[in-house]
Amino acid sequence: MVSQTDTDGFGDPRSSQNPDYDLSTPIPPDSTGLRQSLTSYGDAHFSLFLRKVFIKALGYSEDALSRPIIGIVNTYSSFNPCHANIPQLIEAVKRGVQLNGGLAIDFPTISIHEAFSSPTSMYLRNLMSMDTEEMIKAQPCDAVVLIGGCDKTTPAQLMGGLSANKPILHLVTGPMMPGSHKGVRLGACTDCRNNWASYRAGTIDIEEISAINNELAPTAGTCGVMGTASTMACILVGLGLMPFGGASAPAVSSARLRIAEETGGNAVAALKRDLRPQKLLTRESFLNAITVLQAIGGSTNAVVHLMAIVGRHLDTELVSSINLDTINEIGRQTPLLVDLKPSGDNYMTNFHNSGGMLALLRELRPLLHLNAGTVMGGTIGEQIDQATYIKVPRRLSCIQPFHEPLYPASSLVLLRGNLAPGGALMKASASKRRSLLHHSGPAVVFAGSADMAKRLDDPDLNVTENSVLVLQNIGPVGNPGMPEAGMIPIPRKLASKGVLDMLRISDGRMSGTAGGSIILHISPEAANPSSVLGVVRDGDIITCDVENCRLQIEISDEEIRRRIEKRKAEVEDSRNTETGVQPSWIAREKIRGYRGLYMRSVLQAEQGADFDFLTASGPGLSQ
Repeated sequence: MVSQTDTDGFGDPRSSQNPDYDLSTPIPPDSTGLRQSLTSYGDAHFSLFLRKVFIKALGYSEDALSRPIIGIVNTYSSFNPCHANIPQLIEAVKRGVQLNGGLAIDFPTISIHEAFSSPTSMYLRNLMSMDTEEMIKAQPCDAVVLIGGCDKTTPAQLMGGLSANKPILHLVTGPMMPGSHKGVRLGACTDCRNNWASYRAGTIDIEEISAINNELAPTAGTCGVMGTASTMACILVGLGLMPFGGASAPAVSSARLRIAEETGGNAVAALKRDLRPQKLLTRESFLNAITVLQAIGGSTNAVVHLMAIVGRHLDTELVSSINLDTINEIGRQTPLLVDLKPSGDNYMTNFHNSGGMLALLRELRPLLHLNAGTVMGGTIGEQIDQATYIKVPRRLSCIQPFHEPLYPASSLVLLRGNLAPGGALMKASASKRRSLLHHSGPAVVFAGSADMAKRLDDPDLNVTENSVLVLQNIGPVGNPGMPEAGMIPIPRKLASKGVLDMLRISDGRMSGTAGGSIILHISPEAANPSSVLGVVRDGDIITCDVENCRLQIEISDEEIRRRIEKRKAEVEDSRNTETGVQPSWIAREKIRGYRGLYMRSVLQAEQGADFDFLTASGPGLSQ
């Protein structure tokens, strides 16, 4: 028997009721603190002894090491301006943890920025989720604060955290402040796209677009509109994983640091309540999140992320009940209430100053499942009731009353039909030509991004404002990585005549900051030899009917089957031709490294574009 007070290596002061450390007693696999997730040396007691040897090299005392350990995920990167404030946030979280009796230890994971990730940030989302999950499981954390912000980081962290299933709390980095050009507010990245379209059309020159470039992102933080980053932040509040103010406080504000400190304290409390996400997140939690998504006119990307997050849940009944059709079911009863770009005119600073998520959830109260739990403790209904609320005068608020919406219902719409049997998505509220929500027109087809870049601005391109622009092969496998190329630019010869919107469809994604009449995430993707999207030809008539949730190519089933069979034969010919250029669906069989793993394992958009082996049900799902 070895007395804890005499050891300098492996005693645990929390075991005061049993002051002698018995080396013959196995260390329980569900231990807490430093005793958990021990390195495999064949002797668990030696593993704990060695662990304490090395952590004491950092200067920790026995008193410090006896406390609950709260891990803080550090995703700082000099390539990631969205995360530039993370060093400050880490210090504030540590303060909150330690003021509440915990020990805060930060550790790094992958950091992904939208504009600095090749081929796409979505390509790396699953890798980040794997990194997050494995580091949470591998290291002795009793609970974890996940600090992220840029588009794919928060969903990656939630996917990994849900799979690791330790208490997790999210802290987003917060939106940037808007800039100004000629006295007009600007903000990344809706205004990036609008002004670039004007430059392409020749209505502003190189000097002006250069001046605008300096003002679009004037501070650190995520895009200051209702893009994917802000959408996911709001959804985290809807899921009960973040305080109300956490979604909208600016990245450069003192409020953001106070929220970080609060999150540190909440992490210690969540550990004591054992609020693990697999138990905390219920069907009602996800229904609330989708209600928030519809009410804010959020990013279409959020649907892909939500499907991936749901797919990580161990509750098979929950997984089967939350799917793409749920988007329409909730959308039909949920009005768009937040006047933010790209569906409205304002910025995240306006949303925050209007009361943010607390004000919004008070308006949405009739639609919410108020019994859903939160990681702060209690239900979301109780949190709403207990929060201090200061009503903002109507004329100063960008949050509409429930019965005076910006858009009556279904800001995001799931479409189905012979062109998208697995589903497609459209942000109807962001359409600039409402007539395009019920439109038929001839297809102008681009076989991929390179083909589009080569021909889009050709003066001889056979296209009118009533054409339907179709971009193939930018899906999960086809690109790979499902790029945000779905906002196909207006052909220059039409843009120069003032055409601002056209119906555009693809199997890729669109930035949450982008607007227009754009249909995305068509499944199965064009790279799949069985895809209808993959056999669309110039001149085929395509019909979009948002009211009836329909997306159709107006050719017979027999003609569709004929084209697909012909294409499959061509694919097989390419497989059997050693010198031939093989399509991505076939080539993925022989690609090395992460790229090969991604292309062989990624699911379609309707299943969240997660890896089949990362879902709770494991590999083997149909692609």
